[in-house]
Amino acid sequence: MKKYVIEAPVLENVPIADGIYRMVLHAELLAIEAQPGQFVMVMKPDDQGTFLRRPFGIADADPAAGTITIIYRLVGRGTKAFAKMKQGELLSVEGPIGHGFTLREGRQLLVGGGLGIAPLIFLAKSLPEKPIFLIGGRNEKEIFWKDLLAPFAEKIYVTTDDGSYGTKGFTTTLLPDVLEKEKPAGVVTCGPTIMMKGIAELVRASGLPCEVSLEKRMACGIGVCLGCTFETTAGTRKKVCVDGPVFPAEEVFA
Repeated sequence: MKKYVIEAPVLENVPIADGIYRMVLHAELLAIEAQPGQFVMVMKPDDQGTFLRRPFGIADADPAAGTITIIYRLVGRGTKAFAKMKQGELLSVEGPIGHGFTLREGRQLLVGGGLGIAPLIFLAKSLPEKPIFLIGGRNEKEIFWKDLLAPFAEKIYVTTDDGSYGTKGFTTTLLPDVLEKEKPAGVVTCGPTIMMKGIAELVRASGLPCEVSLEKRMACGIGVCLGCTFETTAGTRKKVCVDGPVFPAEEVFA
């Protein structure tokens, strides 16, 4: 699989929720090569020598249109600068990077929380059968994802911490019932580490295959800086950028 470093023009950069933006980039080569679960490292060209590249999961790739989409949250100077970018401005993009999700046969259950839901959109579009979604958020305002997922989902289950939408509780609260009712062929989860750990533990008891997508701070994205290493359950060390970001759950959570 090829990787590129290109300057991609911004086609769209709009807020889709409070502090959340969607950016669409014209990047034909990346759109052709990208696989669900992979990510890109981006920076403004005029930031070179000042800021490191930032990793973002690929929320969509459309080879026909030659576009890739990222969804990001305003968290610091870098993302605030991204939010000010206008149509036609250039963003330096390196990718696609990493190993993505397994495109398994049979209906899959995709479990996401927060911005971890973004790469699951690309996965849902790519699976041979429409998946079931289980998503969680703190409150109803964080469930804007439902509209983005609806075209690619057979069914969507929702939990909120405060009970303002869907089932009150966490994704792990509802997961046993969803597994029993839907009987998926496999599970994929992406989101906060504590959520993925809980999901992996519950799925392990069911005997289903489960993949998790890890998020770590990283500087290079090519395995040199060692900033994203972690110890697997087998005691070996792996790098999220080049060995992942997607791993079998049993390699990550004991």
